[in-house]
Amino acid sequence: MAIAPTGPGRPVALTSGSLSLASDGPVHPNEHAGHNPDFLWRNPEPRAAYDVVIVGGGLHGLSTAYHLAARHGITNVAVVERAWLGNGNAVRNTTVIRSNYLRDESAALYEHCLTLWETFAEALDYDILFSQRGILQLEHHRSEVRDGHRRIASNLLNGIDAEWLDLDDLARFCPILNLSPDVRYPVRGAALQRRGGIARHDAVVFALARAANRLGVDLIQNCEVTGFEKVGDRVTGVITTRGRIGAGRVGIVGAGRTPLLAAMAGFEVPIQSSPLQALVSEIVEPVLPCVIMSSAVHVYISQAHKGELVMGAGRDPYTSYAQRGSFHVLEDQMAAVLELFPIFSRIHLLRTWAGIVDVSPDASPIIGTTPIRELFVNCGWGTGGFKATPGAGWLLAHTIATGTPHALNAPFSLERFETGALIDEHGAAAVAH
Repeated sequence: MAIAPTGPGRPVALTSGSLSLASDGPVHPNEHAGHNPDFLWRNPEPRAAYDVVIVGGGLHGLSTAYHLAARHGITNVAVVERAWLGNGNAVRNTTVIRSNYLRDESAALYEHCLTLWETFAEALDYDILFSQRGILQLEHHRSEVRDGHRRIASNLLNGIDAEWLDLDDLARFCPILNLSPDVRYPVRGAALQRRGGIARHDAVVFALARAANRLGVDLIQNCEVTGFEKVGDRVTGVITTRGRIGAGRVGIVGAGRTPLLAAMAGFEVPIQSSPLQALVSEIVEPVLPCVIMSSAVHVYISQAHKGELVMGAGRDPYTSYAQRGSFHVLEDQMAAVLELFPIFSRIHLLRTWAGIVDVSPDASPIIGTTPIRELFVNCGWGTGGFKATPGAGWLLAHTIATGTPHALNAPFSLERFETGALIDEHGAAAVAH
């Protein structure tokens, strides 16, 4: 199911069966188990002012609003989105979830996110199709094998599940993987995180939006921010295409477009945005039991719940806000898939798409305060945004509610690019950074 705007200021009203995604009315009281609700969220007119305004209605913006209301009791919150909820990277990603990062700071951050994923469906009262099927990072060179063992040791020291699979283990864990020595880059083994997996991206959008709406958050679509109102060095509101909205505090959660929003507010973020393409096959029978990642042949792949093969590779080597990419990247990506899985050679490609990845100089996120008082930012996740959804919102909500970062996101401050306390994770995303 896709969602789309019905015109400026109008509610999203696409339906599937009895499911309507939005309504102008109050929250419906009669949602019975086993039946779709009449709608998932209201489409209110923006009020004159809110305690908190979140700029960006993607996964992290919705997660932030939900956690502000659920954890901190701050319900006078608006999420303003220039188009419709989840129109950007929220549904333009490959839905991989894991926490096996190298650096201590990153490992703690992403493990917090993964731990929240494990109870997220229950907390949101919505089936998000979270599947902990395991993630394999294939190693093809002797240097990669050494690096793989190093990452495993680092993960174990940080209390994160990790293990090494040799070729016999791999043959049992993923029988269709090509383990022949007579290929360009023979597989020598793999690092496995069994708790890693995937979830359904649009279901997470619906779940977060419904949960935030139930708690009183206003989700305002077709409302583009065109400027920020300030008094001295303090933000006091946002200027939008639907008028001025006053704000006690503001969170910028705009992913790849964050540099544009930051410039409106009068500060800079060191972010470069590029297209990151993915492709999906036609539906096939269940055949791929895990998520596979490979740096050497440059691809990662999983099988979606309906049966499609979902594949990603590296980002296009140019800066752009376009949600499209270059053909040669897709060509290399498909060649890599066929080297690992010759069995897929006759499967048809169904469609391709691209998201906008926002990458910082050290390939780690920025989440915390800004030079503007009461203005906070969350960006720079690169290819790690989807997997960070629960924790990123949890941490930004904490920072907004208390005015100071949590210990988990304190190292990921904007100031680190001035102090030199960088968190270099260029190797953590395997194929994308």
